[in-house]
Amino acid sequence: MTDVETQVRSKTITWQDPLETARLGATMSGLEYMTAIAEGRVPPAPIAAHFGMRWERIGRGEVVAVAEPDESLYNPIGMVHGGVAATLLDSVVGCAVHTTLPAGVGYASVELKVSYLRAIHAGRGEIRATGRVMKEGSRIAFAEGEIRDVEGRLLATASGTCVITR
Repeated sequence: MTDVETQVRSKTITWQDPLETARLGATMSGLEYMTAIAEGRVPPAPIAAHFGMRWERIGRGEVVAVAEPDESLYNPIGMVHGGVAATLLDSVVGCAVHTTLPAGVGYASVELKVSYLRAIHAGRGEIRATGRVMKEGSRIAFAEGEIRDVEGRLLATASGTCVITR
């Protein structure tokens, strides 16, 4: 028994087989694959369901994802856990890199530096994460990301490095 009586809440998350989706993605350029996900022709990665994330804009070297955090993402002190922001930033940084790659070529994050500027709270509307490629390369790519709230305030930034896998 706890000292605090709280109402129990629940959240149902559904997804499709990510390995089937990844196999399909390997037959498409990164830009084609990410566009197909954004348009709903290809299922998104399961992690998107956890955060309520959807792709708003896909372009070569730049992507935008939107999510509306809920309290299931809170840490013990009553705000969205920093890992959520880091995951969103890792996603937009990596997917921005992915949009520059040909079919059959992948990527993996090797470094992500996140700076948290403001707390994220549920019930304050959508947050928008943007990722942009800063430097393409044949083995390594560099990208940056940011998260802003509905009023345009900067909440977090990131710089990341991705290794290109063939």
